[in-house]
Amino acid sequence: MVDPRGFLKVRERELPPRRPVPLRLMDWREVYEKQDQQQLQRQAGRCMDCGIPFCHSACPLGNLIPEWNDLVSRGDMREAIERLHATNNFPEFTGKLCPAPCESACVLGINQPPVTIKQVEVMIAENAAEAGWITPQVPERLTGKTVAVVGSGPAGLAAAQQLTRSGHTVVVYERDDAIGGLMRYGIPEFKMERAVLDRRLAQMEAEGTRFRAGVDIGADITGEQLRERFDAVVVATGATQWREVELPGRDLVGIHQAMEYLPPTNRVAVGQEPPAEYIDAQGLDVVVIGGGDTGSDCYGTALRQGAKSVTQLDIYPMAPEDRPEHEPWPTMPKVFSVSSSHEEGGQRKFSASTRAFVGEDGRVSGLRLVEVTKVDGVWTPVEGTEHDIPAQLVLLAIGFAGPEHGGLVGQLGLEADARTRFTRTPGYATGTPGVFVAGDAGRGQSLIVWAIAEGRACAAAVDEFLMGDTALPSPIRADAVPLTA
Repeated sequence: MVDPRGFLKVRERELPPRRPVPLRLMDWREVYEKQDQQQLQRQAGRCMDCGIPFCHSACPLGNLIPEWNDLVSRGDMREAIERLHATNNFPEFTGKLCPAPCESACVLGINQPPVTIKQVEVMIAENAAEAGWITPQVPERLTGKTVAVVGSGPAGLAAAQQLTRSGHTVVVYERDDAIGGLMRYGIPEFKMERAVLDRRLAQMEAEGTRFRAGVDIGADITGEQLRERFDAVVVATGATQWREVELPGRDLVGIHQAMEYLPPTNRVAVGQEPPAEYIDAQGLDVVVIGGGDTGSDCYGTALRQGAKSVTQLDIYPMAPEDRPEHEPWPTMPKVFSVSSSHEEGGQRKFSASTRAFVGEDGRVSGLRLVEVTKVDGVWTPVEGTEHDIPAQLVLLAIGFAGPEHGGLVGQLGLEADARTRFTRTPGYATGTPGVFVAGDAGRGQSLIVWAIAEGRACAAAVDEFLMGDTALPSPIRADAVPLTA
């Protein structure tokens, strides 16, 4: 530690400034400005170098958080990126998109604001990119073994990079027209610009990973053909089957799933022509059903399109600002948070449940809401609270049920559990020899940090299957559960 009393001297939690709201609503650029280096070092210096760093227990990647905090506080950014890359292929992805369970488990957070772990991670990666330290790691020799990775989200990309660096010939297949999974078109630019993703893909291509976009495995290439061409197959298709609602008026025009709305909008944000399915919120009263991150992404997107009003509905009551007693440290508590999108306008309604969609001439014109409370574990309407609100565009952001089941499932002999997730052993193997499952396709909807951890661990399992043993790290088993849940 540069200063063992750093956490006592610097008690405030400091983040870089966000761009002014009127300015950022005019474009799709990221919200945060670059952080001052001295401020970053002060914040990293708040890390206590705990005897037992509980931040590790909350991070499935096993990120060496106290080590790179110490290096940043000393100004040694070159060594910091080396320690960060030792456990995480894509630290800028997790730094921008992960809700940071590591910060909830920070020991300093017991009686002070926790260390800004997530922001330190982002700045290490961004500084390394600017300095030219993110370079290809080309394998010294090739093994002659081939691996197909189906799906190019964080789990698939992490598995592919680890296996490529081990000397295997890896081909990543993506059914969309560009590589990246939901990171490509499912996440708004203001949350993570596509240039950040493209930078890593360029590194992977230089290392030898081959990308094949616009190929629907199960249709364009069958599972049987895939197994004939490759020595191993990794299924990392994610959990993209969205949840549906069954309410009166659901068939009205103007009610869409979040993932029917965000991808076309994000295409336009990066300069593509508006596709036929483009949904424009300009001048409309927009209601987002769902209080999570995807709902927040819809919220900020609608504001940038010039919506007349934006309302986000959350069935849960408004969370407390401080950690509740029934969610003690180091668990990840449900506390009230304000995303960058929420700062930009609109309103949020809590304890709100939709009873029906109201329409005129076949189009949605409003929602019938009621306030709810939990009685014996069941959401129960509060008498006398039913009311209507206007809405000409309704976006459903209520999560994902599991992976999509198409031709690939039967072709690869995959089986599913009661939650529709593809079953696998703790070592990521399925019942079909040489076929493995990683990420949300096997875990169910989860965090990006878990996807990358699973991709790395699955790569180790594949490498051992192909070579008889492996030197690749395996941070988690497929049946691991969050220690802070």
